[in-house]
Amino acid sequence: MRLIDYTSTVLIIAHREETSRLSTSLEQAGFHCQVQRQAHREEQANFSRSYLCFLNHVEAWKWIAEHQQPAVIVEADFVPVQHMGQLPLPFDPEQADVGLAWLYTCAAQVYDISPARHAQGYSSSMVAYIMTPRAVPSLLQFFERVSHNPGPYHYYPWDSELDKVLLAQDLRNYVPFRNYGEHGSDSPNPEHQAHQLGRTHRADVLYGPLAFEPAYAVSEGFWRTRLWGRLRGLARLGMGRYAQLHVLRRAEVPFKILSFALRRQFSLRL
Repeated sequence: MRLIDYTSTVLIIAHREETSRLSTSLEQAGFHCQVQRQAHREEQANFSRSYLCFLNHVEAWKWIAEHQQPAVIVEADFVPVQHMGQLPLPFDPEQADVGLAWLYTCAAQVYDISPARHAQGYSSSMVAYIMTPRAVPSLLQFFERVSHNPGPYHYYPWDSELDKVLLAQDLRNYVPFRNYGEHGSDSPNPEHQAHQLGRTHRADVLYGPLAFEPAYAVSEGFWRTRLWGRLRGLARLGMGRYAQLHVLRRAEVPFKILSFALRRQFSLRL
């Protein structure tokens, strides 16, 4: 099934960012876009940026719960590949236990390969993903817990916890064969720097050419950045971070996991 056949709704999360190019490219791909701009209130002035970002995603999840339909959720700095809607859905649409599926990954890992050759796995980035209605109640409960501990004033990597939250509810999460787009921002995250995390993250392998030029192309150089993203992906594969050794040892079909990991990287596409 194509992505557009599963859901034609895209929720674009934004604050003050310009989203017209993103909306136009997605609409040309057949999607119906809604831009959700979270108006941060005065009492939120000292909230951590990670918590404010969490709030924005929560509003999108509430929309999904209200309408009881899945949707693609993207952040304002996402740059899709051309014809994104025609790309294959990264999981079986008949499967009832799907939580979320990342369309863009960061620090990804693969846990298992389904009979239909879809990859169950993990990512720590929420730049672009599919959210199902079944996943929302557990994630809203998780948000309430984070709101109290550690609270809105502290940095917390909530995006790296979602997989664990959903797995605890017997929901499966999926990573794509290749990325459906790129994290296009050229602005490093100051909270990530303060906590000794990466300044920026890029896709390792894309499904195809990007729909428009990302912001980093001017400040960093497009091909230089894409090559660096590809090399980092190959390094993670070689160091056993994408398909981890302990996962391969206990897997029923380790060859399928390793084959998936190798095939996605060894492509001429940057």
